[in-house]
Amino acid sequence: MIEKRTILVVDDEPQIRRVLKTSLGSQGGIVLAAETGEEALDILRRETVDLVLLDLNMPGMGGLETCRAIRAAWNVPIIVLSVRDSGTDKVEALDAGADDYVTKPFSFEELMARIRAALRRTGFATDTTPKKVSVPGLEIDFEDRRIVASGVPVRLTPTEFDLLRYLVANANKPVPHRKLLQAIWGPEYVEEVEYLRVFINQLRKKIEPPGGKFVFIMTEPRIGYRLELPVAAVVE
Repeated sequence: MIEKRTILVVDDEPQIRRVLKTSLGSQGGIVLAAETGEEALDILRRETVDLVLLDLNMPGMGGLETCRAIRAAWNVPIIVLSVRDSGTDKVEALDAGADDYVTKPFSFEELMARIRAALRRTGFATDTTPKKVSVPGLEIDFEDRRIVASGVPVRLTPTEFDLLRYLVANANKPVPHRKLLQAIWGPEYVEEVEYLRVFINQLRKKIEPPGGKFVFIMTEPRIGYRLELPVAAVVE
């Protein structure tokens, strides 16, 4: 459900803004609209937004630049809407901080499913996730959503945070690609292995120590990934 959730639609096409405002409003959403990236940032500074629908092809500040600017300051989920359908375009958008990518034209039912999945991810949790984890070079406080890697505070996107939390909850054992995709993105995403690769790479860049050697997130060839916690780890 999106009832009473505030969604910001960023698109330079008036017809798309009107259609989405009417359609999402009919589902109980509170819809704000911007036709440029600059206007979207102004709205985000003034309003509390639960999710952003962002077009890539916009005049002035482009969609990727807007996505990076939003991600640098806010943890709001971002779904990119674009006519570009190549794998490269999707990876660029995910690398820029998007949580999902929907190719135009799309059905309203598909968009609603993606929106519900993104909103659901922001509340992800497991009963086995510890509240805090401390190992040399990495401190994680899940309650306060605070990460410190190599002594430096780290900002994670909502999806990156949920991915890390799930890996910690299943520490020291391989987690298959499909299981991770279903847990974080939902059952409709189990074939989107490229999504997972992008987010694992982003997470590694943020929490692994400098030098290019993976200490925490290991690749299990043809299976998935494993988060390594040493025996000396302090887990609360």
